[in-house]
Amino acid sequence: MFVKVHTGAIAGIEAVPVTVEVNVASGGLGLFLVGLPDNTIKESEQRIHAAFENSGYRLVAKKTVVNLAPADLRKEGSQYDLPIAIAILAATEQIAATMLDDSMFIGELSLDGTLRPVKGVLPLVVMARERGLKRVFMPHDNVAEGAVVEGIEVVGIGSLVEMCQVVMERMPYTAAESVITAEDEESATAYAEDFADVKGQHYVKRALEIAAAGGHNVIMVGAPGSGKTMLARRMPSIMPPMTLEEALETTKIHSVAGKIGTHRGLMRTRPFRAPHHLTSQVALIGGGQSPQPGEVSLANNGVLFLDEMPEFGRSVLEVLRQPLEDRHITISRAKYSVDYPANFTLIASMNPCPCGYYNHPTKECSCSPAAVHRYMSHISGPLMDRIDIHIEVVPVEISEMSNTAPAESSASIRARVTAAREVQLRRFDGLDIHCNAMMNSAMLRRFAPLSRECSTLLEQAMTRLNLSARAYDRIIKVARTIADLEGVDDIGVAHISEAIGYRALDRESWGR
Repeated sequence: MFVKVHTGAIAGIEAVPVTVEVNVASGGLGLFLVGLPDNTIKESEQRIHAAFENSGYRLVAKKTVVNLAPADLRKEGSQYDLPIAIAILAATEQIAATMLDDSMFIGELSLDGTLRPVKGVLPLVVMARERGLKRVFMPHDNVAEGAVVEGIEVVGIGSLVEMCQVVMERMPYTAAESVITAEDEESATAYAEDFADVKGQHYVKRALEIAAAGGHNVIMVGAPGSGKTMLARRMPSIMPPMTLEEALETTKIHSVAGKIGTHRGLMRTRPFRAPHHLTSQVALIGGGQSPQPGEVSLANNGVLFLDEMPEFGRSVLEVLRQPLEDRHITISRAKYSVDYPANFTLIASMNPCPCGYYNHPTKECSCSPAAVHRYMSHISGPLMDRIDIHIEVVPVEISEMSNTAPAESSASIRARVTAAREVQLRRFDGLDIHCNAMMNSAMLRRFAPLSRECSTLLEQAMTRLNLSARAYDRIIKVARTIADLEGVDDIGVAHISEAIGYRALDRESWGR
């Protein structure tokens, strides 16, 4: 007997349809898995065999061929256990399944027949809805994630026996309700850290506000204990709340990477990723034998924080150059390639010199100018050019730290940032960008023209600081954001002057 069951495979952060075809013939013995299965799927034969025995079913003594179509697409993961098991039971007439044509099945089988959660559920459910299927059966622990998708029934199943009873219509099932609620919307701005906790550092807060408003990258240079990490961790709290599209994209990435815990649905807060400086290129950028999203993709629509940036390997840092420009990562293999979004805001921090006290107001630096220059050289010029805002963080005075008056809250700053982002959304309506940092040269000429006074000031700064052409564009982008925060249409001299001030750490001027 021949039976087909619907399931899917993950390609990047999207899903593609896969059909489990089972044919049972009397000529021969054994179970044969074909269709480019990986080792995890090949081992499913043992899991299915044990699950059948412990659930009151059996593998018949006939030749059973299981094909995962399309046969030229490599299949990976344990989510095929359940659809293979259901297809075998239907093909051997141990169950009379009447719900296979309009249903999708996802799940890993334990040896006792219970279902275990799998990763990549959200894109699989989205794909099932797009194909016109009515329902998706999955483990209970994945239901909160799958229920994010509206327009399709998401059904949690606990065991193989329960699954068989449902498909034979001997047991009713209840579809999960969508988890997108008003409370979920409010959680989009619920962060544990708040800028109200930060004493002083008004200049740095201003720079981070500009960065959040325009999507700009930032590097903070300051002595140990000056508050760089504290400030960076509060960056997501002043960024605009994620839209539903951003939340779905972010959740997809974390789902594919297996980073979404059980009983968690849509991610509403912006991700904050802070990899250790021993992180490898593959872990940072993504890839591996079975390509997985890296830190740059897990930080999509959020913040990637590189603490003590010079401690990262130079080759690791250099792989950031392409995603900082293109905002996506393409990982290619001999027979296929996958694409991951990488639209993140980079926040980096570093000491000003090897001893950490260059330009410190009270402590003396023991480093020579050559040592300071070598230390700064750990970050290449092309990478530094891609960072829009360079800011020096000076330690807060004791008198200001003891001040009990509350500082400005993240909510207050976020309101100004959100207003500036709304201006940019209207400006870039119909274009494939949503913030000033994403503008190309043609867009700069169109949306950020400079007056004669502004051009003269910028030309003088370029000559004095010996800046690159890329830095020239980034100064204009930052100035455009400063003007947006003020609610004015034209870039003024004050905006250009402030933006130039955020390039004070360029290599030619630092350490002199």
